[in-house]
Amino acid sequence: MKTSIPSPPPEWAQFQLGPVTIHTYALCILAGIVAAVLITGHRLGRRGVQRGVVLDVALWAVPLGIIGARFYHVFTHVGDYFFPGANLWNVLAIWDGGNALYGSLLGGALGILIACRRTGLRFWAFADALAPALLVAQSLGRFGNYFNHELFGLPTTLPWGLQIEATNAKFPPGLPAGTLFHPLFLYEIIWNLVGVALILFLERSFQLQWGKVLALYLIWYGLGRSWLEAIRIDPTSDGFLGIPANVWASFVAVVIGVVLFIVQSRRHPGVEPSPFTVRDSPAAAGLSSAVITAGAEAQAQR
Repeated sequence: MKTSIPSPPPEWAQFQLGPVTIHTYALCILAGIVAAVLITGHRLGRRGVQRGVVLDVALWAVPLGIIGARFYHVFTHVGDYFFPGANLWNVLAIWDGGNALYGSLLGGALGILIACRRTGLRFWAFADALAPALLVAQSLGRFGNYFNHELFGLPTTLPWGLQIEATNAKFPPGLPAGTLFHPLFLYEIIWNLVGVALILFLERSFQLQWGKVLALYLIWYGLGRSWLEAIRIDPTSDGFLGIPANVWASFVAVVIGVVLFIVQSRRHPGVEPSPFTVRDSPAAAGLSSAVITAGAEAQAQR
C-alpha cells in the first residue's frame, strides 16, 4: 500500500469566530512570535536582562518585521500582484500566505536596532539571544504552509510524499492527479530544529558572543533554504539569471554570516563584558548593583 502525507482539509485553513475569520496561517506565525519572545527572554534573563525588555524590543521588531516580510514577498512576486485588473488590496492580504523570511529579517533587524538604542541593550547581545529562537519560530510558522497547501517541491515516490489536490491553483500543470511532492515545509522544520541543537552546542562549547551566534544562524539557514528553494516548484519568487530571488538571498545570508563570524572573531576574541551598552540603561533597571558594577568594571579593563 502506497504511503504519503495527506494535506489537511481545505476548510482547516480558516475558521469563523463569531463575525471574525481566523486564518490558521496567521495563528502559526503568531505562535512562532510568542515562542521567539519567550525563548529570547529566557536567554537574556540568564545574563541579567529584565524579561520585559524583550517585549519592548518586540514592539518595534515584530511590526517592522511583518512589513518587511510582506513587501519583500510582494516585490519578488510582482506578476502575482501587479497586472491588468489586479486587486491591489491583495498586496496586504498576508493571511493568504506570502510572508518572506528574508524580508522579516531586514525589517526586524531595523526594529531591534532602534529598540536596543532606546533601551541601552547591545544589539549583538540581543541578536545572539534571538538567533536560535528564530529557528524555532520559523519551524512553527512553516506549519502554516502545510495548512495552506503550499511550499512543496519536485514530484517524489518516497513514502513521505505530500498529497496536493489537482484542483489546487499551485498544482503544476501537466502532472497527473495523485502526484506526490517533496514536503519542503517539513524538511525546513527538521532542518531548523537540527540547527537549534547545533547552534546551542557550539555556543556553549566555544562561548560564542558578539554576533557570532547570529552568524551561525545566517550560515545554517541560508544553506538549507538555498537547497529547498532549488527543488521548489510551487509558485516561487522572481529571479535573476534563472535563479529565484530567495536562492540569491540565501547565498547572501551565507556570505554575510561567514564574514560576520570572521570579523567579529578577530575584533572580539573574548566574551562580552555585559549585555548593556551603558551602566544606567533602561534595560538594566532593576538589576542588582553588584552585577552592573562587575560588568562596567570588566568593560573598563578591556
